[in-house]
Amino acid sequence: MTEPSETPAEETPKTASHDNEPSPKLRAFMNSGWADSERQDVTLSDVGSWAAKRRDALSQAFPGERLVIPAGTYKVRSNDTDFVFRPHTDYVWLTGNQTSDAVLVLEPNGTSGHDSVLYFRPRADRSEGEEFWRDRMYGELWAGRRPSLTETAKEFGLETRHVDRLADALKSDVPTRVRRGEDASIASLLSGTTTDAGRDKELAFALSELRLVKDPFELEQLRDAVAITHRGFSDVLAEMDKVREYGERWIEGTFWRRARAEGNDVGYTSIAAAGPHATTLHWIENDGPVVDGTLMLLDMGVENRNLYTADITRTLPVSGEFTPRQRDLYQLVLDAQNAGIDALRPGVTFRAGHEAAMEVIVRGLDAMELLPVSAEEALDPESKLYQRYTLHGVSHMLGLDVHDCSAARAEKYTKGDLQTGYVLTVEPGLYFQADDLTVPEDLRGIGIRIEDDILITDNGAENLSDAMPRDVEGLQNWMAS
Repeated sequence: MTEPSETPAEETPKTASHDNEPSPKLRAFMNSGWADSERQDVTLSDVGSWAAKRRDALSQAFPGERLVIPAGTYKVRSNDTDFVFRPHTDYVWLTGNQTSDAVLVLEPNGTSGHDSVLYFRPRADRSEGEEFWRDRMYGELWAGRRPSLTETAKEFGLETRHVDRLADALKSDVPTRVRRGEDASIASLLSGTTTDAGRDKELAFALSELRLVKDPFELEQLRDAVAITHRGFSDVLAEMDKVREYGERWIEGTFWRRARAEGNDVGYTSIAAAGPHATTLHWIENDGPVVDGTLMLLDMGVENRNLYTADITRTLPVSGEFTPRQRDLYQLVLDAQNAGIDALRPGVTFRAGHEAAMEVIVRGLDAMELLPVSAEEALDPESKLYQRYTLHGVSHMLGLDVHDCSAARAEKYTKGDLQTGYVLTVEPGLYFQADDLTVPEDLRGIGIRIEDDILITDNGAENLSDAMPRDVEGLQNWMAS
């Protein structure tokens, strides 16, 4: 796990039209007079030992085959500006590393396992070349310090090599599977090896399915993300005067401030939906007013510094108190959510929570005389007319991605059974569109969703976000505090 003896040839620095062309004297001056800044304090990170176990599990699934998992590269926002980099989830899960343009290769070692090597672009040598001071993408003086090969090897317990050596490493015709879609340059390097799309899909399936059960490190990260998210919601409620003045934008910005201060970012674009915007499931424009007498639906989650995200929704009365009609509808959704959570335990189907929640929703809508048919007919699989007002499923997996493990096969996920260690959301909702003539006028434009993050335990389920108020009195007291 040391730096290679040979130094890869330097590429032309990535510069822009308005950058200065350096003189020979400046080049020589820039390559001298720098202190040694190699970090000597690096030790194996907490995630390093867990990532090694995950690589072992993946190795056992594909004996004798090379496995290539890219971190991905920067994505263009506009012209020559990029979005902030976020590595591919499978890469993070297998390494713990967050460096751009990196590639993890599991090379079969001729026995029963694999040798893992992390290829990436380390910080450039300041004693030669121009990358460190002229390259806008990778230069240390432009984009910040990148770790050295040795530092990364120590931190993550992996052999490390310069990414420029990757092409040679992939030349041998070993049966290869690659996690596609994150770095187009990797496909060109594999042109001479045995790959096919079907085999690559099997790698994606396996990675998502391995990630379904969260290990203790992951559960710690999810609890951390939930706790920060709780504080972010409280920040918003503490600034309701500003929310009323500036609208949904203030909600989004206030929550993001907490996400950046204590975490890495938001785990997905925040939904700050007030009034009729709450009936749009993924309202992310967040540019509307917030008006007393209406409800605001806040679907937000912090991604912590190890890139695990919470996903929590609360629907709150802007004025601080629910109207009687709002209260009745909210209580129905809360009762449905409680039924959905209570249905979860190891061995039940993934859909068990959804079915339990929808039973409560439909019976409640029927009691309120809001269904065009009987509850029995509405629940009939050939009918399901109630879905006009509920629209979506109740649960999805949660982890490094907000919709985690999405490549898992249906029989392992949506049509499978729950296992201890799964983490999923339970989030029923009711949505009465502003122009829906099938509901009374006073209900039109009301949207309510309640969402919590649930861990499947040996004996049932634990609500990781239970500290955040959900009941009517708790929400009103939270807003008043």
